[in-house]
Amino acid sequence: MEVILLERVEKLGAIGDVVKVKDGFARNYLLPRKKALRANDNNRKLFEANRAQIEEDNADRRSDAEKASKGVDGKTVQLIRQASNAGQLYGSVSARDIVEALESVGATVTRSQVVLDRPIKSIGVHDVKIALHPEVAVTVKVNVARSPEEADLQAQGVDVTSQMFERDTTVFTEEFEPGLEPGIPAASENPGTPAEAEVGISDEEA
Repeated sequence: MEVILLERVEKLGAIGDVVKVKDGFARNYLLPRKKALRANDNNRKLFEANRAQIEEDNADRRSDAEKASKGVDGKTVQLIRQASNAGQLYGSVSARDIVEALESVGATVTRSQVVLDRPIKSIGVHDVKIALHPEVAVTVKVNVARSPEEADLQAQGVDVTSQMFERDTTVFTEEFEPGLEPGIPAASENPGTPAEAEVGISDEEA
């Protein structure tokens, strides 16, 4: 399907561009959200007759978004979640969670403005894009951790997942003597070794 864009759409084009898109994308996203019109003769004439007003309205919205971006750009929010030692969350962080976290630090955005290809499912500091307008986007940092202390470490650039893995590995290896497989005791702990049996026989003969 060919459509006329009423605003800039990433990877498609700018206002007034006529582009070809999949029917489903047009029907389910572009047309109902008034981001485009079907590219037929009537709509082409309608667009050209109103183009100046459409571009002026877009400029006003862009200006408002640029002002709003100053209160959002560079914000860092902290989300405490349960997770495994490997850093995988028991659940996920969604766009709604990010909106609520930003509101708690005085930044107001909508769910549709949070560009999240997939939910966040691991601890760490994640960069998330916030599209305040088709031509105005900013980035916020979402610090997902198991505790406030862990979040502070992550904010300083510490990879807490690697630290946790190294600690668990150290605890495991210290349970066994070097060179022995798990479950095999050291020779000094096993009185029934051949070496000790030979010593016992020699004592009796003596």
